[in-house]
Amino acid sequence: MKFDRFCQWLANWTGRPLTFGLAFLLILIWGITGPLFDFNDTWQLVINTSTTIITFLMVFLIQNTQNRDNDELHIKIDELLRTTHKAHKALLDLEDMDPAELHALRKQYQQMAERGDDGQKPKE
Repeated sequence: MKFDRFCQWLANWTGRPLTFGLAFLLILIWGITGPLFDFNDTWQLVINTSTTIITFLMVFLIQNTQNRDNDELHIKIDELLRTTHKAHKALLDLEDMDPAELHALRKQYQQMAERGDDGQKPKE
């Protein structure tokens, strides 16, 4: 999956302080050049178009890395649940439940917490 590796590399690169500094420097240079171009429409269009394109592409990059992080987290939690003897194995498939089922299960766990239950299996 070349796209995933590229997204991971790009996310790591764009998240560095140096990259932020370079972006800030470019904005500063753009601002300083305003008087040279009499703050004309083309001068404004350059920054508007550039930032719009970068923002649009970053949305997809962020979504890709969040999906990957979310999948990794689910796998780790599933493994912890699988290896913990008192854990409820029914919780391994939460991502397949619809929102109403998740809400009902959340309420059951809140009630268990209020009662101080220590591992009673929730009603299904």
